[in-house]
Amino acid sequence: MTDVIKDDLTRRIAALLAANDPADETEFLGARFDAGLAWVHYPVGHGGLGLAQTYQGDVDAALAAAGAPGPATGRNGIGLGMAAPTIAAFGTEEQKRKFLRPLFIGDHIYCQLFSEPGAGSDLAAVATRAVRDGADWIVDGQKVWTSGAQNAQLAILVARTDPSVAKHAGLTYFLCNMSDPGVDIRPLRQITGEAEFNEVFLTGVRIPDENRLGAVGEGWRVATTTLNNERVAIGSGAPREGGMIGKVAQAWRDEPQLRDPAMHDQLLQLWVESEVTRLTGMRLRQQLAAGQPGPEGSAMKLAFARLAQQLSGFDIELHAESGLRYDDWTMRRPERTDFTGRGTGYRYLRAKGNSIEGGTSEILRNVIAERVLGLPPEHRVDKNIAWKDLPR
Repeated sequence: MTDVIKDDLTRRIAALLAANDPADETEFLGARFDAGLAWVHYPVGHGGLGLAQTYQGDVDAALAAAGAPGPATGRNGIGLGMAAPTIAAFGTEEQKRKFLRPLFIGDHIYCQLFSEPGAGSDLAAVATRAVRDGADWIVDGQKVWTSGAQNAQLAILVARTDPSVAKHAGLTYFLCNMSDPGVDIRPLRQITGEAEFNEVFLTGVRIPDENRLGAVGEGWRVATTTLNNERVAIGSGAPREGGMIGKVAQAWRDEPQLRDPAMHDQLLQLWVESEVTRLTGMRLRQQLAAGQPGPEGSAMKLAFARLAQQLSGFDIELHAESGLRYDDWTMRRPERTDFTGRGTGYRYLRAKGNSIEGGTSEILRNVIAERVLGLPPEHRVDKNIAWKDLPR
């Protein structure tokens, strides 16, 4: 059966390439979606063929070898890595038709309206309110640490719709149009000098009920799917010698004057750890069902953050005095988050955020302990108290 499926995919890829010019990126990606080769594990008619996710790597590799464009993962990582699998898992047929294709071809860039000034690590404590008004919901609140909001057309949003129940039970998940009246995006300048993050104020924003994803009060369950996908996307997507280890290894090879024999063993250890993490991530992705990764992704993201910070520190030591120079303090509003871009100093500074974004390392350790290892959970006194009665 495997050979039959692979032969069928080969024919589909050949037909796609024969009928569409890869030079026209938007048209080609649209044709790829319509052919079911966007995400082969998604449902037929929604960018997929209903196959196992393990076949996606073969499709991506074949199209890349033919010089065909892929989706804009750098510019729309939140859409492709987080919004798409959540829409596939919880969206109605109409929502899948409406949102998945423009997301894949890059017409809809997404951001994530989850964290708040008082609800970061404890996401279930969000205070942003959504109140039903006929066919709409009226949303008021503040979100923070919103990557790429300045470039986004749509946002995945978690808001509180029922303050009279426990905090996890009173949440609902929406797709919010970032150009609607009442959406105010303000930059947050970070240690690198960039402002890739934002705070977003929502004042009387109207979201139609047809843009609600999942049932009313089911927001925590839907958001958990998003977060699990986010951690897999952040932690397990690099190719061999991709990301930070690639930058460090290349510098070691290309600039022999930098080499210090005392650092050789340290570099080898970091290379091995990076390769083990990459292979573990590959195995994890192969085991995933569409849109339903488990808590194991937290381990991948935790490992990614630790390695990125160790490698960026090693990079600074390798370059000695030249690694300490950093003169790019002009505030930028980048189109994409770049974990490894620009120089050594930038990578060192940017890596400091890796242990915060996508779930703090402290919270991820709790997730791994409780949901992967089955250790006793921490005592929580707020689980059965109405959100409105919690001290804040």
